[in-house]
Amino acid sequence: MVRRIHHVGIVVRDLAAAYRFYRDTLGLPLLKEASIRDQGVRAALLAAGDTEIELLEPLDASSSVGRFLARRGEGLHHLCFDTPDIHAALTILKEQHVELIDTAPRPGLAGAIAFLHPKACCGVLVELATPAADAAAKPSPVRLKRLVIGARDVKQTAGVFRSRFGFPELTMNDGPRTMLAVGRGAILIVPSEEVGGTEGMVALSLVALDFEALMAAFDDAGTKCLRGTGEVTLEPESSHGVHLHISRYE
Repeated sequence: MVRRIHHVGIVVRDLAAAYRFYRDTLGLPLLKEASIRDQGVRAALLAAGDTEIELLEPLDASSSVGRFLARRGEGLHHLCFDTPDIHAALTILKEQHVELIDTAPRPGLAGAIAFLHPKACCGVLVELATPAADAAAKPSPVRLKRLVIGARDVKQTAGVFRSRFGFPELTMNDGPRTMLAVGRGAILIVPSEEVGGTEGMVALSLVALDFEALMAAFDDAGTKCLRGTGEVTLEPESSHGVHLHISRYE
């Protein structure tokens, strides 16, 4: 049903300000931008390897994204999977009695899209998208390695994602964490107590193709971060509410 993580959606107060970090400092190429009136957002897709980052600025405080911003502030909003046939995917989910927001596809920035209800995926808002046939990837200096999800019950949450989408489990050292492969990327599910009690999406892990050049860009922009040997963790205030971990290693 799923080929890869298509994108991770991030709610921001101001798209122009978010561009200054995600496009200008982090170096993600802009793929497309549009105002989507029926969703009450101005949205942009930026390339992050074979995945994308979607920035969402609410046009209306009463929209779902506007209410999210008022309630939670900037940060991770939803996870989108690329499916080759969204009609077939929705049919399968309906047969499984999965709770959906969209029972039929509708146009979106990523192509033909549909959202599952957060209850269907342990509190994570999941979108499915079948991109247009002419959608092409752009090279970028940073790629998405994994998405981190906090869960009260790691095994149960992993089981839900496996049963919904057929993701294989990757071998890890014994412990409370579970990793699921999604195309070239992965979803890492960790106990919520490890991430301040937060359930749902909590962080993104990226790989930089030229780590030294990225560090120089952070210096030039005055980006607040904690540096280690071959890795850096950004303070959420620098990345619009998102916990970002960037490494030079695969």
